[in-house]
Amino acid sequence: MPPAASPPTPRRRPRPGLSALVAVLVVSGVLAVLLSPAVTHSARLRHSASTLTVATWNMCGVRQWGCADTGGAAAKRRAVERLVRAGADVVLLQEACAAHAESVRAALGGSWRLAFRPYTWRTGAGNEGKVHCEGRGLGTAGIAILSDRPLSSVRQVPSRQPVAGVRRGILCADVGAVGVRVCNAHLSLPGSDRAHPGREYRDAQLTALVAAVPGRRVVFGGDFNLNPPGARNPSSRVWPSVVYDVYRECDQSGAADRSARPTHVSGHKLDYLFTGLPVSACTLRDTGVSDHRALLMRVAVR
Repeated sequence: MPPAASPPTPRRRPRPGLSALVAVLVVSGVLAVLLSPAVTHSARLRHSASTLTVATWNMCGVRQWGCADTGGAAAKRRAVERLVRAGADVVLLQEACAAHAESVRAALGGSWRLAFRPYTWRTGAGNEGKVHCEGRGLGTAGIAILSDRPLSSVRQVPSRQPVAGVRRGILCADVGAVGVRVCNAHLSLPGSDRAHPGREYRDAQLTALVAAVPGRRVVFGGDFNLNPPGARNPSSRVWPSVVYDVYRECDQSGAADRSARPTHVSGHKLDYLFTGLPVSACTLRDTGVSDHRALLMRVAVR
């Protein structure tokens, strides 16, 4: 066990890491919503009144989590800008450093908003703290929602988390202009509870996520650290049936389909976007600067 003052390093699949990063602004606290204007140009030229495109991407920005060779801050910022140019109105980020998330928001332009929630950690002795990115001035590590439309009702969704270890979480917000709730979830890795390595948390976390998105005008997803349900997936029981029964996943071809293209370099499908709205497009993009591919889903809002 690491010293009480040090956050535990999560166990994850082997992957390349991240080179030296550029610090812009430190964001801390349980939840930060940044609405300050930016001075740079907007990467998005216009909205569609009838559609909303949501992207999810684990940007592999936390250097000490095996991300030391996946590209620097500028490369990751450009990757998000490319997602926006590809149509993304909302971007859900996991494993983002606060400084990087804010630099992306500033680069995208004055219309963009940012909501950020830090990861936390807890030792078996009960010591708690935030997970800080390795590198001077990078701030905390966490999940983020970037939106080209105003966000309201930004909130952290309570969910069951490891007794001792890294606590990720769920962040939701309402995009009032189109009447859609978006939620970004980063679920626990198996074995991530140092006090109870065999304890499963993803089932309870998915249940909490679904409870936070009543109705059909929702888009929710993120990095679930979980394969789709199926005969070959021993963790299929983790999935609440309502997820696939009520909602459609971005890459789902039909009601009974549970197959999907892999989103991780390991060949697994770990990243998801679900909605109750009509889906008109689903795109998978390799950014070249993460071990996760980005997933983009366009839905009809009118």
